[in-house]
Amino acid sequence: MNTVVTSKEEILKTSRELIQRQGWAALNVRSVAAACGVSVGSIYNYFGSKSELAGAAVESIWCEIFHQPEDDAVFQDTQACISWIYDRMAYGCREYPGFFTLHSLGFMQEEKPDGKRMMQQTWRHILDGLCLVLRQDARIRPDAFNQQFTPEVFADVLFSLMLSALLRQDYNPSAVLEIVRRTLY
Repeated sequence: MNTVVTSKEEILKTSRELIQRQGWAALNVRSVAAACGVSVGSIYNYFGSKSELAGAAVESIWCEIFHQPEDDAVFQDTQACISWIYDRMAYGCREYPGFFTLHSLGFMQEEKPDGKRMMQQTWRHILDGLCLVLRQDARIRPDAFNQQFTPEVFADVLFSLMLSALLRQDYNPSAVLEIVRRTLY
């Protein structure tokens, strides 16, 4: 076997490719090492266990799905942001079938705190982004928010609708966009 050292990024890229082609069951240290053309020990130089490798692979998939858009204008317009998020959810479902449901259900168990933490970290990032967009969107009417109905409250509602869409695998944002139009504009 080739024992050429590879990079952590290459290992994660190969892990994502294995998951795409063969599903989560294919992700183990031996299969990743074989796919990378390196020794098992080379993988252990970067990841201390299969669990650590799986957690890093999950995190890299979340990052791939919800990477920074090329057009920063997405974060200036609530409707554009929601459409972008739903497009990315569809991409994630297409590229990693079952990822959202498997990850959210599997990693919510208490014995998998790292996976749960990574998922919650990604969700917090998305939620914070929604709040930022709601504050920056110049089209939102001035009286749309008040002390009880804040951008944070509305972002929570929008995020709950998105999580529900993930579980239903419904990536059509039209109903959510209509709620935004009626509520904010």
